[in-house]
Amino acid sequence: MSEPLAGIVVVDKPDGLTSHGVVSRVRRLAGTRKVGHAGTLDPMATGVLVVGVNRATRLLGHLMLTEKGYDATVRLGVATTTDDAEGEVVATAAPDLVGSVTETAVRDALAQFVGDIDQVPTAVSAIKVDGKRAYQRVRDGEQVELKARRVTIHELTVAAVRARTVEDGLAVVDVDVHVRCSSGTYVRAIARDLGAVLGVGGHLTALRRTAVGPFDLAAARTLDELGEEFTMVPMAEVARACFPVLELDAETAVDVRVGRPIAAPADLPGEPPLALIDPDGAFLALYEPRDDRLRPVAVFV
Repeated sequence: MSEPLAGIVVVDKPDGLTSHGVVSRVRRLAGTRKVGHAGTLDPMATGVLVVGVNRATRLLGHLMLTEKGYDATVRLGVATTTDDAEGEVVATAAPDLVGSVTETAVRDALAQFVGDIDQVPTAVSAIKVDGKRAYQRVRDGEQVELKARRVTIHELTVAAVRARTVEDGLAVVDVDVHVRCSSGTYVRAIARDLGAVLGVGGHLTALRRTAVGPFDLAAARTLDELGEEFTMVPMAEVARACFPVLELDAETAVDVRVGRPIAAPADLPGEPPLALIDPDGAFLALYEPRDDRLRPVAVFV
């Protein structure tokens, strides 16, 4: 009996669907229950969602997907309960105050968020507080105050600043930004904090994830496209993209397949864990150096 195909599916998630909903669709398309995802996207967000199929679900937790890219739109002049467009409006700024927000002021304020910063996550998040998700506590009417967490914003650039009048004559300023940041960064919190710095309030109206680690929109497929032709990135290709690689000879590959320690090379090809590849190009395992030997972190065959 042949082993089920395994790999990564890079999905371009549509608006309005949860990440779990994407997993359910991929399960049907792949014909297997063994499907999982890395890096949850909110229902209103679109873009790159990395999904593992069969053995690749075990690989998800090891992937170095610590850097992410986003295109986002921040609306200044309105604050919401969730820091995004799905929440209820809690405050609006006076038209003259919003009108005083210049592009220069927006750029100067955003510059404060670049680098290593302490960011308070949005209250409506999946962070657990005493064993219960923060968003559930908010829905239950509780006041939730989360502690600041250290995150890194590598890049935060402004694409456009547009003063607008929206429903009911409300004056707002929409700011299109590109963000490159570490895992754990809340773009909604950037919108909230930008509004606070400028004194007008702010929330997120659009979010599109453009990259997760080495996987970007160029590699992503919509669910409709996957329905027409279901394609996966093979595990060996994923391993080569995400880890330094050690090519094995046939004899050493036999040991690695059963998780035996092996001799460490004089010079490691990069920071561990290392992806071990057999002579036929198959990805076998992740290993790391311990006690002068390379020992298994996880074996995938």
